[in-house]
Amino acid sequence: MQRLNDLMRGEWDGESSRRILTLPNLISFARMLLIPLVVWLFVSEGKEGWGFLVLFVVLSSDWVDGYVARRTGQVSEFGKVLDPVSDRIVIASVLITFVIVDAVPLWAALLVIVRDLFVLVVGLVALWARKVRIDVRWSGKIATFDLMWAIPMIAWGSLNLPLSHGALVAGWSLYAVGVSLYYFTAGLYLRDLVETSRRTSTN
Repeated sequence: MQRLNDLMRGEWDGESSRRILTLPNLISFARMLLIPLVVWLFVSEGKEGWGFLVLFVVLSSDWVDGYVARRTGQVSEFGKVLDPVSDRIVIASVLITFVIVDAVPLWAALLVIVRDLFVLVVGLVALWARKVRIDVRWSGKIATFDLMWAIPMIAWGSLNLPLSHGALVAGWSLYAVGVSLYYFTAGLYLRDLVETSRRTSTN
């Protein structure tokens, strides 16, 4: 019982713990659980406005889990993996949905999804073959934040909602910056994998 209480409190000893049942991780799970609702609202005729509202809640909570983890000392190894994975799931789900409703072109969605698959493969190779985890870079976090807002803006404009022209200009501008930074960071992750492989080979 004491162990369960410690898990739920997420008490932190100054290092990343192996706990799973922490408040930040529950927030990340909650974000992912809202995605089916977002998808349903966008594919249902006349419910796009509600879809954007729920999506705004999901995107706005992106920074909350990390902030709570640091402020309450509930940083965990599981959370370090869950947070970026939840981001990838949110982005991919929203992109696929927007492609289906003709709000985002397929090529724009593929540029993001293919890059995420590449980074996933690099991460799995590092974890399984070399037994190391490649840490998320700040450039990747910035690119993810950028794209999380660029994509809805593009969709908003494509669906001819109020201020659609401005939304399209802002959305595509942010998208260009985000995708460029996205692929730049992917190159850094690949370099990290190569350097890690060299170090482990010489040890």
